Amino acid sequence: MFNILVVEDNPVNMMLTVDILESQGYKVTSAEDGFIALAKVKDNDFDLILLDIQLPKMDGLEVLASLKENDSTSNIPVIALTAHSMRGDNERFIAAGCSDYVSKPIDIREFREKVKYHLESRVS
Repeated sequence: MFNILVVEDNPVNMMLTVDILESQGYKVTSAEDGFIALAKVKDNDFDLILLDIQLPKMDGLEVLASLKENDSTSNIPVIALTAHSMRGDNERFIAAGCSDYVSKPIDIREFREKVKYHLESRVS
């Protein structure tokens, strides 16, 4: 069973994301800010991280930088969850180390496909 960390500060978005993932049979852990996410990563072995870019206290790009600097977490694929749709933002997320991105509001079919792709790529 794949273990996924969802980092999202909006309770409605968190509930929707967790419901989609759990309906696909994934084990899901949640964190509502970057500090909590980094603490949970220390104590768990995640196969994928879904990371909101706009977080309180520590934004998603700061969380991503911390993950990429650590040898034990640098290879975990990270999918950015973003409401940003400005030209260049998604490229900036990829350049920062995200494996992919999903725009909000989430297209459920696209979301499921991207999650599955990145989990299967990790196993291959």
